[in-house]
Amino acid sequence: MRKIVIKCGGSVLDSLSPSFLQNVKSLKSEGYQFIFVHGGGPDINKMLELVQVQSVFVNGLRKTTKEVLETAEMILSGKTNRMLTALLQTSGLKALGINGSDVSLLQGTFLNEKELGYVGSIENVNTEFLQNILALQIIPVITPIAMGVNGVKFNVNADTAAAAVAVAIGAERCIFVTDVPGIKIGGEYCSRIEVEQINSSILDGEITGGMIPKVKSAISALEEGLNTISIVSGKSGFYDGQNWLGTEISNRKELQI
Repeated sequence: MRKIVIKCGGSVLDSLSPSFLQNVKSLKSEGYQFIFVHGGGPDINKMLELVQVQSVFVNGLRKTTKEVLETAEMILSGKTNRMLTALLQTSGLKALGINGSDVSLLQGTFLNEKELGYVGSIENVNTEFLQNILALQIIPVITPIAMGVNGVKFNVNADTAAAAVAVAIGAERCIFVTDVPGIKIGGEYCSRIEVEQINSSILDGEITGGMIPKVKSAISALEEGLNTISIVSGKSGFYDGQNWLGTEISNRKELQI
């Protein structure tokens, strides 16, 4: 099976375009299998404001106390997962919403307990379960909540979770869907960029904020053996029938902007 992992940021879940969804349908009819991983940042922020809990971010990652974790899981599994799963199904795609901690689908540990609290990194992915779901021609839609030892749960950056799933499942491509058309360097969006330039652009301050964990997750996935990562906009298509759109991240030094 040719597999594609798609990560949808919370800022684009309610604005995925018909052309984006049509790309998924068309590629699925050509034999591709899809796995979705999603975030929910804006809705989590709103709920935390409502319960008067301040959001703190460290290098683009949300510092997660037990209260923040409970709120994040409630929003991710109770709202955003339901929204994306329903959207795929109303678009004619069979989808199954799954909390990442269910059946130990995402198995994690503390990333940096002192600085980030219950933010996790992925140690293992239950690929057997995913393969069984894909064999039924169903699209798994996964929240980035991981299960650790002794029932401890972790809030995992959705980009990190998607990259880990893509590596574990042997995906052909991992696509990060955002509200921008890709990575902007020197005032222009890149069609392709290599790892070395990403690192220098972070140091130069051209890549900042929430884009940092995206590109770092991409680099880690490439180092683990994933072939290709793309950053695309959910407000348009990501494949024109011949070419993949957005910014393609690669280790191949012959690629140019």
